[in-house]
Amino acid sequence: MEFTMLIYLIIFFIGAIFGSFFNVVGLRLPEKESLILPRSHCRSCKVSLTAFELVPIISFITFKGRCRTCQTKISLLYPLMEIMTGALFVLAVIKIGLSWELLISLSFISLLIIITVSDLMYKVILNNVLLLFLIFFILLRHTLVPLDPWWDASVAAITGFLLLLLLVVLSKGGMGGGDIKLYGVLGFVLGTSNLFLSLLIASIIGTIVALIGMLIKKWDRKTIVPFGPFIAIGSISAYFFGEELLTFYYQWILSVYYSL
Repeated sequence: MEFTMLIYLIIFFIGAIFGSFFNVVGLRLPEKESLILPRSHCRSCKVSLTAFELVPIISFITFKGRCRTCQTKISLLYPLMEIMTGALFVLAVIKIGLSWELLISLSFISLLIIITVSDLMYKVILNNVLLLFLIFFILLRHTLVPLDPWWDASVAAITGFLLLLLLVVLSKGGMGGGDIKLYGVLGFVLGTSNLFLSLLIASIIGTIVALIGMLIKKWDRKTIVPFGPFIAIGSISAYFFGEELLTFYYQWILSVYYSL
């Protein structure tokens, strides 16, 4: 038991390190900055960070969420994405185990963390990021880890792209082009049934957040709300818990039907 927990802690910390890098990708690429140079630095005073300041989560807690040099507050986005990536890496290992599908799973998480950061901060989902993961998912889904049936991944990708395109047309631009392309990529991971489930969950969460925003923050129809994070939540839920969620849904429908 203790040995298992130690393994999970190691996986969590490795995931948090990756999460720290995904923060950099999501913040730098939209600004067309290099991922290598300059070194990681405070975005306020530009002072390069020491090795200890780069330790995920711990450095944020140690310096109380502020830059050590200029005392500027550091966005909670950084530790939250690190924690989320670490937790999801552990979940992937628990749910998927050591198999080729784990490569899909960890890459899938990585993509969603990156697009969440970029969409929250800049309201953009980067084409070059989507293309990189698209190629990887196509190769794996058509070689080492195909879905059953084998063509389901391609059908889901095309369906996801066209469905989001239709929604954008009907909503007259209510979602961006990045969301359309993102679902085209996610289809290769999720398959058809989980694709629809992820969109349903994302839409429900997005609607709830929008209603809360209208009531509390006085949002209106012109307020731009990034949909990428909702897609990420819906897709993660469908990928890891799709079978359980669909079973619960069908049982609920049947219970309502027989109670009438």
